[in-house]
Amino acid sequence: MSEIEKRLKEKGIELPPAPSPMGAYVPAVKAGGLVFVSGQLPRFGDETRCQGRVDSEVSVEKARDAARLATLNAVSVLKELLGDLDKVKRVVKLTGSVYSAPGFTGQPGVINGASEVLVEIFGEKGKHARMAQGMAELPAGASVAVELIVEVEN
Repeated sequence: MSEIEKRLKEKGIELPPAPSPMGAYVPAVKAGGLVFVSGQLPRFGDETRCQGRVDSEVSVEKARDAARLATLNAVSVLKELLGDLDKVKRVVKLTGSVYSAPGFTGQPGVINGASEVLVEIFGEKGKHARMAQGMAELPAGASVAVELIVEVEN
């Protein structure tokens, strides 16, 4: 069992099945030593688990949990591509998008749900640069979306 698999088990983190793309793209692309994971929603199977504007239709706490689920989906995609999460050298960048109510400026707090789970899974290698941004709409009416850039072993 890989080190990351052991860590997931110890922390009680279960990765969901890697979601299928919702359009004409691939879930992740490896280019040299980097993997670019396409934007992931808080989906489980074909169901989007958190929909609506954050701070008017969806609570910040629920959106934070949704950011965590979207990130677990991104890690599942990464595992499917690499076969072994121990090949991750470091998470380079996380971009988090929040379907925000007008005037809502708490996007960083929502996306902390994504950042924190990356550190839970990868430890120091999970610390990353980040962008947390508000959006007028997201696919499927999802409350959050995340994408990753990850450095991996060649």
